[in-house]
Amino acid sequence: MSLVVKNLLKQYGSQKAVDNISFRVEAGEIVGFLGPNGAGKSTTMKIATGYVPPTAGEVLVAGFDVTTAPIHVKKVTGYLPEHNPLYTDMFVHEYLQFIGKLYGLGGKFLKDRVAEMVDLCGLTVEQNKKIETLSKGYRQRVGLAQALIHNPQVLILDEPTTGLDPNQILEIRSLIKNISKNKTVIFSTHIMQEVSALCDRVIVINKGELVADDSLSNLMRTQGRQVSLIAEFEGSVAEADLKKIEGVENVVKLDEAKFRIYPKAGADVRPEVFRFAADRKLSLLGLRQEEGSLENIFRELTAKQEA
Repeated sequence: MSLVVKNLLKQYGSQKAVDNISFRVEAGEIVGFLGPNGAGKSTTMKIATGYVPPTAGEVLVAGFDVTTAPIHVKKVTGYLPEHNPLYTDMFVHEYLQFIGKLYGLGGKFLKDRVAEMVDLCGLTVEQNKKIETLSKGYRQRVGLAQALIHNPQVLILDEPTTGLDPNQILEIRSLIKNISKNKTVIFSTHIMQEVSALCDRVIVINKGELVADDSLSNLMRTQGRQVSLIAEFEGSVAEADLKKIEGVENVVKLDEAKFRIYPKAGADVRPEVFRFAADRKLSLLGLRQEEGSLENIFRELTAKQEA
């Protein structure tokens, strides 16, 4: 019931959308798949579901190769794409029956399965409405129901809470947590609170390359330093010069004049940063301290590759 990605490459001309990445997601895991827009998340998911062929490498879903056994892959995979493609002129229960038939379900089993998904995904009141009349949140619920109708072993969700209000996000988050038992789940998101609430493990890619694959707790321990400083100068500053400031452990360049500065344990380098600016006659536009967070880790990991 695992998802295995080995040396995956997807290339469009000279552009590498996915550049030789490898990872594995085991049964029972909920893994957050993170990265900036254009990092290659959706491309990887489309390859894993058999909708886009890889240029090179291997993807195995529950033991089936997406290239040589695409039909078997689709049978064991539930997929909710970023842009939820629903037949909006159909009624909810009608659409779920239609999807179930595509997976070879029928008779009483299909009827019972539709009823189960309607109940599980909170669609009881909406099941006799046309999909076109539903809110964004309920359409996402229908999308999750169709992804689950055939009881897949692997669940792949591409930004399942995009465009939802805070209440809807909480509802969908709870739903994902509930349905994930005994399944392999990987989902992409830009909402770090989702990762903290749902995931035990995080995979981060940037510009098609894998930049992190670790448990959330270990990532926070090793990457999430207790404090950092955001320093913004009026003009450009050399990153190497900032690293020479006494008490500074590391510096991450955010743009030409903005940096994240990590002090050594127990050090308060704010006076030294002020002195650095004064000695070079630089205007310091801002200097603020931030506590360690998943958002900061994400920015640091993706900024490292940009630098």
